[in-house]
Amino acid sequence: MIEANNPEIDVDDLMEKVREEVAKRQAKPFTKENSNRQPSIGINPLLAHQIQAFLNNAESKSQVRTEFPEKLNRFPFTLSRRFQKFVLRLYAFLFKEQRAVNFSLIQALRESFALNQQLSEQIADLQSQLKSIDERYVKNHIDIKNDLAQQQQLVDCILDEVKCRLPELLKSEQLQKLINQKTGLVDAFYVALEDKFRGSREEIIERLKVYLPRIAQAEIDTKNLPILDLGCGRGEWLELLRDEGYVARGLDINQLMLDQCNTKYLDVIESDALTYLKSQPDASLGAVTGFHLIEHLPFSVLINLIEESVRVLKQGGLVIFETPNPQNALVGTHNFYIDPSHLKPLPSALVKFMLEHSGFEQVDIINLHPYDKSFKLSGSPVAERFNEYFYGSQDYAVIGYKP
Repeated sequence: MIEANNPEIDVDDLMEKVREEVAKRQAKPFTKENSNRQPSIGINPLLAHQIQAFLNNAESKSQVRTEFPEKLNRFPFTLSRRFQKFVLRLYAFLFKEQRAVNFSLIQALRESFALNQQLSEQIADLQSQLKSIDERYVKNHIDIKNDLAQQQQLVDCILDEVKCRLPELLKSEQLQKLINQKTGLVDAFYVALEDKFRGSREEIIERLKVYLPRIAQAEIDTKNLPILDLGCGRGEWLELLRDEGYVARGLDINQLMLDQCNTKYLDVIESDALTYLKSQPDASLGAVTGFHLIEHLPFSVLINLIEESVRVLKQGGLVIFETPNPQNALVGTHNFYIDPSHLKPLPSALVKFMLEHSGFEQVDIINLHPYDKSFKLSGSPVAERFNEYFYGSQDYAVIGYKP
């Protein structure tokens, strides 16, 4: 109906843009895997501007025409002004009802558009509230786990005392129960340690974005060649990869951290890193990653882990290991030992040589996370050297490619 009176308005184009926007919102069904992502809210600002422009144009065209179109306002149509006025009056009379319909339709579209924006804002507000509730749930979940671990410690002390007074040795089932209780206590302690010293989830995700270009350059076919994250911890890297559209799996031996990953619907399993790698077929993975993992491993285990990583990677696949940087004196002499499960610092030159010796090529070292500039001294070459050794990179990453 608008076309008949307003030939300059492309209604089909307008409706097609609206259909595309609706299709984008309905493209991905709600699933366990994508339920934690934040969907886009409201119409794209560019599209909203285009729709407003279409409506403004349509409204201007629906008004009573008082002058001839510019292309007809010239010889020979200008010979008779009276004839022009007559044609305009006739045109206004013939399309009077059409204009009323067009104007009503435009007003309805404006109200619908405004209602859409209002509903979008309300949905955004609800999503913000849900995110806050989810974060509180995760925190309460971990707090409860920690409280239970402390209760287990108390029970463990009681059982130790009872064991001393028993007339006979404990059965294997009783011993296993005691072992599980002690493991739960250690898990709870390590979760609390990470929360205290490693940084918030948001901070870690932001730091890990430095590796995304490397993953993109490797052109990993994640459906058939997924990314494996060893010692995935709280799952920040897995969450970032999922949000970027990659297929990734994580593994860890800390049950409490795996519980945190499960609350984010991440693909994780409980397993030892080396054991799991040995169970995978040759050339079955696109990338193997491990963030603050290798400093926890005995040397012989680390060598085997690197060799198994070479075996399971596809040609052109890559390995990424991030670890504390002992070249920073504060890290090497103090910060490294805050984590009691760390074995020994690993110089970057050593880890690079281990990867090259195992068959990796194009091995790079990336220095990461220097102290803030406010810590650093200035004014002399000695001060610059002091900054390098005390306030330089706190971590480094070694990245190698399978030839």
